[in-house]
Amino acid sequence: MIGFTGIGFAPLIDWRIIAAAGAIALILLIFGLFRRARGSLIRMFALGVLALALLNPDLEAENRRSQPDMAVVMVDESSSQNTGGRRQQLKAALARVRAELGKYKDLRIKVVRGKETKDGTELFGELERAITDVPKGRFAGAVLLTDGQVHDVPVIGRKTIEKDARKPGVYGAPLHVLLTGAPGERDRRLVVERAPAFGIVGKSVKLRLRIEDNPKRQAASAGVSIRVDGGEARIRTLPVGRTAKVEIPIEHGGPTIIELEAQAMSNEMSLINNRAVVSVNGVRDRLRVLLVSGQPHLGERAWRNLLKSDPSVDLVHFTILRPPEKNDFTPLNELALISFPIRELFEIKLHEFDLIVFDRYVVRFVLPPNYFQNIARYVDKGGAVLAAVGPDFAGVRSMFHTPLGRIMPGEPSGPVIQAPFRAQLTDKGRRHPVTSSLQTKDGKTPEWGRWFRLVDAEARRGNTILNGADGKPLLILDRFGKGRVAQFLSDHVWLWARGHDGGGPHAELMRRLAHWLMKEPDLEEEDLRASVDGRQLTIERRSLDTNIPPVSVTAPSGAKQTVKLTPDNRGGAKTTLTAKETGLYRIEDGRRRAMAAVGQLNPPELSDLRASADKLLSVVKANGGGIAWISDGVPGFRRTKPGRGGAGNGWFGMVRNGAYVVTGVRQIPLLPALLFLFLAAGGIMLAWLREGK
Repeated sequence: MIGFTGIGFAPLIDWRIIAAAGAIALILLIFGLFRRARGSLIRMFALGVLALALLNPDLEAENRRSQPDMAVVMVDESSSQNTGGRRQQLKAALARVRAELGKYKDLRIKVVRGKETKDGTELFGELERAITDVPKGRFAGAVLLTDGQVHDVPVIGRKTIEKDARKPGVYGAPLHVLLTGAPGERDRRLVVERAPAFGIVGKSVKLRLRIEDNPKRQAASAGVSIRVDGGEARIRTLPVGRTAKVEIPIEHGGPTIIELEAQAMSNEMSLINNRAVVSVNGVRDRLRVLLVSGQPHLGERAWRNLLKSDPSVDLVHFTILRPPEKNDFTPLNELALISFPIRELFEIKLHEFDLIVFDRYVVRFVLPPNYFQNIARYVDKGGAVLAAVGPDFAGVRSMFHTPLGRIMPGEPSGPVIQAPFRAQLTDKGRRHPVTSSLQTKDGKTPEWGRWFRLVDAEARRGNTILNGADGKPLLILDRFGKGRVAQFLSDHVWLWARGHDGGGPHAELMRRLAHWLMKEPDLEEEDLRASVDGRQLTIERRSLDTNIPPVSVTAPSGAKQTVKLTPDNRGGAKTTLTAKETGLYRIEDGRRRAMAAVGQLNPPELSDLRASADKLLSVVKANGGGIAWISDGVPGFRRTKPGRGGAGNGWFGMVRNGAYVVTGVRQIPLLPALLFLFLAAGGIMLAWLREGK
């Protein structure tokens, strides 16, 4: 392509000489005209041709190569596009736009995908980056394929819009919007206005909820289903359009997942934002432990030291120094300064304790039988009892012969074994979280120090995780009702604390045992949990059963997949997968259920699912673009001149900038030299002929 840029001059002699000679000639010609001399005009023409010839005029021409314009197509693939048939609309509209714009040979298409972050859908940040890569003067315009739920729309002032709505004022080219969805959509939304991040175990937290109907309220009230940790749902009726408070009990430490779902209204477009998820981390204020020592012995201090070393434990400890039948005539006022509050501990405030430890307790009628009934009921309702028994457990004054016998998993079945032995992990002990960390990396039991006494007992129920002499049960764990029971069938754990014969992991074992009894979530022997790191979803299953089934993973969109877990030798199995969607994932194995949130639990992207152009109207108007619904058909595209309107009835415009690159410059003489000579000579001859008449 050749383009003429103007006329240039290359004087044959100094232009000042030409100018001086021309001025003198002009004065003489004017004098001749004043004297009415014949041929003056013809002479003026001839002198002008001579002067122009001396100036040597030429045309300047550029060799140009046309450059295509660039059109940017922004595609919103955020979570809100999963609603209804928007994905299908998006795919069809993108194909149509590419086909329409592809008809123009001087137009290139750049497709850019939007980004979804914790703050919502970001399209304009990606658009800015895409335009930055386009050479100056070649941006033809942009088309946004979205549902209108965009959260990084630039702020456009009213003056910018009113100044000239038809002239692109922000991006230098039209900005068009094609909306997925359909006008007039109806939606109900459940809003969590406030939810605490932490809660005290045993108490309730308050959630502030609000139900919103768009575009207008459909009912005075609606039911809200509340499910805690995947349990049974309970229904609460809440007002629509007003804030309501809901109390949720925190029953355990660690995360408590609360699922909320508002009742659907008629002709609602989607139920996704009818749901909300709240995670409240349960923390224990103080752990209250009651330690009852039946008689003084060498191992008593081991339990006391362990419990007192934990700053989160409030310990109440009493030891029976003299049984009632022992009468040494010591006055009672010399045995104690105050009478011990037995009734207050075992009747009035019993349920305030998280754990009761019986250390070599012997029945000597210090505690009445009805108090043992209270302790059994306390366990049945969710309490915990640890019994570390001694030789008396096999005799007539055994705790087993009290009402506590029905909660004991081990029944004395023979004499006390007085022989050295080493504690051994059972098969279940290698998988149980209380003792699984005590084994070596290859799954073997370490050579711990020896013990010398074991009560022969039969495990009636529960899980035996440690064996003693001759494979007899040493440590049995059991669940009774809603509570838990642990039974140590030896009183020689203190030998490990003293380092006898090499010692053993007494502190870790006793600490993990106490925390399992107090329902520490990390020590559950049957557990399914999931954690998220970025987009990596890690699923962990713990079980005493060696056969761990695959788990079902349900994505926020409802898509399901089955995942196999890789087992280890410590009772666990694990796998990691990449989460492609943002929202709440549900993991199930048929018995257990876990949840994990990728991104935010209640992201802004799902706060309002209705397709709308309201957020984009100002920036589209300021850039001279147009808005259309894909459901009404994709408008046609045409090329427009810079500064003209960018949209009309049924069409969107893309600016034709006419950009080019100059590859060379040429100079072409304005007139040939012979033509100049002919014109000058002819003029002089005509002037001479005219003057001679």
